[in-house]
Amino acid sequence: MKSDMIVTFGGGKKVNADYNGFTIHTDQSLHAGGEASAPEPFTLFLASIGTCAGVFVLSFCQSRGIPTDDIRIVQSHLARESGRGIGKIELTIELPESFPEKYKDAVISAANLCAVKRHIIDPPEFVVTTITR
Repeated sequence: MKSDMIVTFGGGKKVNADYNGFTIHTDQSLHAGGEASAPEPFTLFLASIGTCAGVFVLSFCQSRGIPTDDIRIVQSHLARESGRGIGKIELTIELPESFPEKYKDAVISAANLCAVKRHIIDPPEFVVTTITR
């Protein structure tokens, strides 16, 4: 099964992706020559990790009738020793005191089901080509 995302340029440093009826807007920071009018692509990549884990935590809690109003996930990025790039990503699920003790390990397991994380661990092959149209 093939699924296409169409990437176009929106002027300046803006690059947009159209997929499944949505347009995902990106821009570069002021420091990188953009207008900072939208998140940078790498920011969206990082956000996809935390929000994907969040989908699984939310679903886990909803299926057990556990309120989610006071639950949040804090995602921290630690630099590599070389100072270049991210060497570690930590997800901390902050739970209220009322969260059932018996589900604490299970909610971690739920967060670890994130498809984004699984694709990072077992990455797809990347193929870049050109065509003339």
